[in-house]
Amino acid sequence: MTAENLVPVLLESVLLESDGDRDRVLEAVISNQPALIRLSEEIHANPEVGWQEHSAAQWTAEYLAGLGFQVESAYLGFPTALRAVYGTGSRRIGLMAEYDALRNLGHACGHNIITAIACGAAAALASFADERDLTIEVYGTPAEEGGGGKIELLTRGAFHGLDLAMMAHPSPVDSAEARPYAVAHSHVEFSGKSAHAAAYPEQGVNANDAFVVAQVAIGLLRQQLPSGTRVHGIQTRGGEAPNAIPEKTEGRWYVRAESLAELQGLEERVYRCFEAGALASGCELSITPESEPYSEFRTDERALELYVRHAESLGRTFDAPAEQATMNRASTDMGNVSQVVPAIHPYIGLGCFPAANHQPEFAAHCVGDSANRAIHDGAAALALTALDYFA
Repeated sequence: MTAENLVPVLLESVLLESDGDRDRVLEAVISNQPALIRLSEEIHANPEVGWQEHSAAQWTAEYLAGLGFQVESAYLGFPTALRAVYGTGSRRIGLMAEYDALRNLGHACGHNIITAIACGAAAALASFADERDLTIEVYGTPAEEGGGGKIELLTRGAFHGLDLAMMAHPSPVDSAEARPYAVAHSHVEFSGKSAHAAAYPEQGVNANDAFVVAQVAIGLLRQQLPSGTRVHGIQTRGGEAPNAIPEKTEGRWYVRAESLAELQGLEERVYRCFEAGALASGCELSITPESEPYSEFRTDERALELYVRHAESLGRTFDAPAEQATMNRASTDMGNVSQVVPAIHPYIGLGCFPAANHQPEFAAHCVGDSANRAIHDGAAALALTALDYFA
C-alpha cells in the first residue's frame, strides 16, 4: 500500500471515530503521512552507522524545520545529534528519534521508522502546544547501536527536566513494556609477536590463540551464569596471513544482565576469561569500553497504560506468543534516559515473524505497507498518550 492509497483508508477510520482531540491527532498524522513515509524510506535507502548519520540528521532537521520547529543541529557538540522544539509550555514532552543503521545489515532494526514515528507524533502535538501548555521536543539521538548516544547527550545535560520521554521501536509483533537488559560494550585486543609460522614459529606469541582460549573459557562459564544474562561477541581481527603468527587480534563483546548492579559482577567474571587467554598465550590484553553501560528500563506505568489503550483503539494487539515478543529483551540507551525522567519504549509490530530485528529479512520489512502502518499508528498512539498524560 503506497502513501497515496493509504491516506483514504486512514481517513475513513478517522471519520468513523471522529472524537474531538483524537480526530485532530489522526487528521494531523494522516496529512503528514506521505512526507513521513518519504523520510523513512530515504533514511532506509541510505543507511549510516553510529556517529556518521549526517544525511539522516539533516533530513530529519529539515522536515521538522518545515513544520515550524526551532532546530538546533550538532546539538551539544555532537555533529549528528539534533534538538527540535515547538511551543513554550511548562509541560515538556521529549520524542526520541534514532537513525543509525547496523554495519553491513542496513536498517535491520528499523530506526528509520523510529524517526518517522517521532516526527509524526511531534507534528500532531504541535497544534496543541498553546492550549495545553506544552513544549514538544524531538531529539535526534545518534549511535544507539552500541555507541550510547543518549548517554553521551545525558552527560551534557540533554533530557533533564522532561515531564515525559517517549519512543516506539519496530519489532516483529506489538509488545508494550520495554524490558531491556543492562549491557556493557567492550573492545578487546590481544597483542603478541609475529613470526614465520613454518620457519620460526617458536619466536611468535600467538594473539589468535589468546582469543581461542578466552572464547572456550566464556563458553564454559555460561554453565554457571544466572538465567537472564547474555555474553556474546565477534572477533573482528584474527591475523594478517596464514603463514604468519598473528601479532594482534581484536574483538567486540557484549555482556548483558538484568540490572547495572548485576552487570558489574558479571563483567568481572567475563574479563577473567580474557585474562586467561592472555596468561595462557603470553599476550598482553587491553579491554576498552565502547560506551558507558546501558541501563535497565524504568517504565512509567501510567503513560504505558495510556499508550496500550490508544494503540488498541487503532487496531493494535498485544497478545502475541511470548517467543515472538522477545525483542523487548534487547538493550537500549533509552534505559539510561528512563532513570532520569518518566519514559516509555513500546514496540510496534510489523507482523513479520519469524523475521526479527538484526536480520536482513527484517530490514526488508522496514519499508512497505506494514512499515507505513506502523508509522501512522505509532505516531498517533504516542501523540494521544501525551495528550491524555497531561490532561
